[in-house]
Amino acid sequence: MDRLLMHACCAPCSSAVIDEYSKYFDITLYYYNPCITDEVEYYKRADELTRLGIIYNVPVVVANFYPEEYYSCCSSLSKEPEGGKRCAVCIHQRLEGAAKYAKEHGFRYFSTTLTISPYKDSAVINRIGTSVGGKSGIMYMPFDFGYLFPRSLELCKKYNLYQQDYCGCEYSKQT
Repeated sequence: MDRLLMHACCAPCSSAVIDEYSKYFDITLYYYNPCITDEVEYYKRADELTRLGIIYNVPVVVANFYPEEYYSCCSSLSKEPEGGKRCAVCIHQRLEGAAKYAKEHGFRYFSTTLTISPYKDSAVINRIGTSVGGKSGIMYMPFDFGYLFPRSLELCKKYNLYQQDYCGCEYSKQT
């Protein structure tokens, strides 16, 4: 089975993806999200993802929390609407981090759970991922997990997963 590094934003978005795709790939979840509002929220989400990894027997790698990485590239875009240019820059940053980790740890493929969200544009995410993959030499798998969103809600209830009501950054929390 091929190894796939799956960038994971949170446990709810990862649940149905793991449930479905661990049949086809040897998945490792990579939690790298410098956009999260604060350290408490960052590690709360990381802990839930780790718990989900234990349930599914899927390894979870949690990157350290470095919000300055996010602010260095996105603070000038604070007035952008949710889903706009700021989000594209943020997604690019996270997928670059995942590609770098994938390359350093011998993965041939990487992807992201971000496309499961009905609030995100899968085409934009996959375009960014494909570009990042091309530059890094790691193949990006352009999935559109949107069809799994209802299943993720079922799994959130089943496993009592912490569900946040905003993407993660302070700007998405305000909308």
